[in-house]
Amino acid sequence: MNLCFFNRSYWPDQAATGQLLTELSEDLVARFGHQVTVVAGRALNAARADREWRLSPVTREQHRGVTIHRANGTLFRPSQIGARIANYASYFTSAGVASLGIGRPDVVISLTDPPIVGLLALFTARRTGARFVFLCEDIFPEVASLVEDFENSALNAALDRVNRYLLRHADAVVALGDRMRRRLVEEKGADPSRVRVIHNWADCEAIVPGPKDNCFTRANGLTNRFVVMHSGNVGLSQNLDVLIDAAGRLRSLDRLTIAIVGDGSKRAALQQMAEARGLDNVRFFPYQPKEMLHDSFSAADVFIVSLKAGIEGYIVPSKVYGILAAGRPFVAATDPTAEPAVIARESGAGLVADAGDAEALADAIVALYQNPELAKEMGMRARQAAHQFDRKVAIQAYHDLFTGLARPARPA
Repeated sequence: MNLCFFNRSYWPDQAATGQLLTELSEDLVARFGHQVTVVAGRALNAARADREWRLSPVTREQHRGVTIHRANGTLFRPSQIGARIANYASYFTSAGVASLGIGRPDVVISLTDPPIVGLLALFTARRTGARFVFLCEDIFPEVASLVEDFENSALNAALDRVNRYLLRHADAVVALGDRMRRRLVEEKGADPSRVRVIHNWADCEAIVPGPKDNCFTRANGLTNRFVVMHSGNVGLSQNLDVLIDAAGRLRSLDRLTIAIVGDGSKRAALQQMAEARGLDNVRFFPYQPKEMLHDSFSAADVFIVSLKAGIEGYIVPSKVYGILAAGRPFVAATDPTAEPAVIARESGAGLVADAGDAEALADAIVALYQNPELAKEMGMRARQAAHQFDRKVAIQAYHDLFTGLARPARPA
């Protein structure tokens, strides 16, 4: 089959959606022999030479069997909404040019980075006679309106219309979990017969439980500490303020270190908050490359997966699957219907604290700190649960979905 994906983030971008799309694309080539094209943007973390302005709107490259049409847009640091809009708009424009050179795919798949890229993907599918799949990594406009630096009712209304239009015209819709599926069907009017739940994943062969005593813990003085870790994007939706608030309640635990690993738009503010409160039990570490994740994950005694209240189902944190694969317990500081909270309860791999409740989060951390046998047992359950969210399982599900759609497209 000839498959074409539209999404700004792709290899070598460090964003989770880009990494997951890279694994999906490469596995569809390597495991099933599909021809895969990705209309991607330039990586925000690219080397300096790759960040220079390019006159050509599109460049083409190959990576591990995948053809990449690189839409050459702006690369402003996305710390402000204006910079993000500029990056999105310039990508969308260049991606429109790139779409003219992709040939005749069997299936066109749109993710949601940026949220309007599905319009271009749908137009491309109808122009080429392909089927159209809408892969909802996020649901808009709720994701935009629930973050703190974006309030624009007119633009939110436009995003809502775009989202509903794409759901109505998609041949298939992928939701990342059962709560997201309910959101799409009950709130957005998606046809339930077209919505398929396919979870994000972790590679259970690449991520395995490891010893606490490793090069990462030794280098950072964490070997003999009880490490509570957030790893991944330090952004607006994670509500990590609650973790800083919980740290203040945990000062008396002398062996405890809260490790915030990663980068994002909220990191500087969180660092200032921790410093202002004199929280020497909170430490910040840079983003860890993929080859170092095994050791950094193994440094944790417990992970934190947090979301703002009310955002569950609009976003599904993919980090929970890596935590399961690493065989570590976690605390889901989320609404009780969020995917991480459901996994914690059903698998017995973690505890649940209500979103934004610093006291409940601190109590859950103390429960694991004081009961190492409970933490160990939950870690074992986490590894057992990881296999249902393994990379191979998810890639097979996508292969089955795409091959099942490979027939003449229905009229628009």
